[in-house]
This record gives sequence, structure tokens and C-alpha cells, in this order.
Amino acid sequence: MATTVQAPVPATPFDDEDVAYSKVTFWTRLRRHKLAVAGFVVLILMLLVAIFAKQISPFDPNFIDNVHWQGNPLPPCFQDASQCGGHFLGTDEVGRDLLSRLFFGARISLEVGIFTVIIECIIGTILGAVAGYYGGWVDWILMRITDVFLSIPLLPLLLVLTAIVAASSSKAALSFGVIVLIIGALSWPSVARLVRASFLTLREREFAEAARAVGNNDARIIFRHLLPNAVAPIVVQATLDVANVIVLESTLSFLGFGIQPPTASWGNMLANAQANLQIAWWAAVFPGLCILVTVLAINYIGDGLRDALDPNMK
Repeated sequence: MATTVQAPVPATPFDDEDVAYSKVTFWTRLRRHKLAVAGFVVLILMLLVAIFAKQISPFDPNFIDNVHWQGNPLPPCFQDASQCGGHFLGTDEVGRDLLSRLFFGARISLEVGIFTVIIECIIGTILGAVAGYYGGWVDWILMRITDVFLSIPLLPLLLVLTAIVAASSSKAALSFGVIVLIIGALSWPSVARLVRASFLTLREREFAEAARAVGNNDARIIFRHLLPNAVAPIVVQATLDVANVIVLESTLSFLGFGIQPPTASWGNMLANAQANLQIAWWAAVFPGLCILVTVLAINYIGDGLRDALDPNMK
């Protein structure tokens, strides 16, 4: 008796099982990167400290403890904090609690890094996607504009803008919002080039041709079909740029042109500590360690995401 064999149904390239498998593979690769996992733990702790700084800080960041300060910075006292008025990490040069200022400084540094990277990713993704998808004279013009922005030294430009603002008003430095906007508006070229390189390849793939054949417009093809396949390099670049922006903001504040006292940021805490470095080393060491640990954690996260998102990695 003859039996009828049913032809197998070919699986679609976007099968649910394939998507689930890719997610499992991603998390497996990421967990194997021990430094990236440690970086995530450190970054999560820093974010929690920044979010709940007001609730967990033992003192107001601008409170001056005249009772225990008496003209000299108090050293750290890890064993018996009652001897120094509850200042576990000591006080700064004017008697403010160093631990509380570190907590609030984390909020400023992380806010600058995150919001700046959001701005640069939005600008760079749009310009890079348009340049890579259309090519030709559109690509040429946008890439020449990108080259111009890449040639601008960011830190000297921020110093020049600060001098202009100080000369035209009573302000001595740029505000938080202006710093974020300027850094974000000048940092997008690296993201734009990554997205453009991805789109130059993706626009020739079969699924892009199929999307055009069924009548999708350019905007839908760019943002619905091509951009999700270019997310990996954007995520890695954005992660690394957060660390770069934190260092840049700290440098600007250290030079006296960034976040101004009495608002606490890790950069201006370092600037204020340099005058009393010999007698109050802790006022410089702890903010420097916060910057070092945070930047290292974010860089390790970027390395882990790069390895986990790379399909060629085994």
C-alpha cells in the first residue's frame, strides 16, 4: 500500500525557536564574560546609589559639620564613626561629609553620561541610517559633515564656549543642560559611521529587497527592517561612550568649567581636594576611585556586549 509523504514545511528565518535560541546564546556568551558580569553588578550598584542618594546619604551633601570639623578635614574612621561625628569617609576641606557628596556626585556623573549618549545615539543613528541607505550624493554630503565634526576638539571647544558664556553673563561655567546638549551634539559622528557601515551591507540583503518588493516605503524599511539588525554596534558604542563622557565631565569640572560648587560632582570634588592633598588625601582618593571603578565597569560591559552580540564569536 502506497503511503503519502508530506513535504516538510520550510522554517521562516524569523521562527520563534530561532529567536529564543539567539537570546539564549546571547545570555550564555554574556555570562561567560566574568568581567562584564562584574561590571554590570558595579554599574547597577552605582545606579541604585545615584537614584536613592537622598535616602541613603547620612548627611546633606552641603551640610557643614562645624562641631566636629574645627578647621581641619576629618580623616576616615571605619571602625568607630562616633569619634568623627558619623563621617565614615571623613570630610572635605570645609567640613562636608565626603560619603554623602560621593553619593550625589554619582547622580551628576551618571546623568551626564546617560543623557549625553542618548542624544548622540539619536543624531548619529538617523544620519548614519540615511547616509548608508541612500548612498550617492546624500552619503557624500553627510559624511563630509561628519568629518568636520570629527575634526573639532571637544574639550577645547567646551572651554571656549564657557569663556563666551562667562563674558556675556554672570555665569562662570556652563549649566548641566548645556553641557549635556553640547557634548551630545558633538559626539555623534562615531555612531553615525558605525550605522552607515552596517546599512551599506544590510540594504543589499535579501530581506531588504523583499521589503521593497512588497511596497514598503523607505522610512519603514530603514527603521523596521534594517535598523534592528544594526543595533549591536550601536549598543556597544553607546556603552563605551558613557564612560568617555563621564571622564570628560570630570575633566571639565576639575578644570573649573563644569558642574560648579556647591553641587557635588566627582570632578569638582577632585579639584577642591588638590589644595589640601598632603593633609587630606582621602578627599581626592575616594572621588578618583569612584571615577576609575565606574569607567572600568562600563568598559568591561562594552567588551562583554561586543563579544555576546558578535555572531562570529564562538
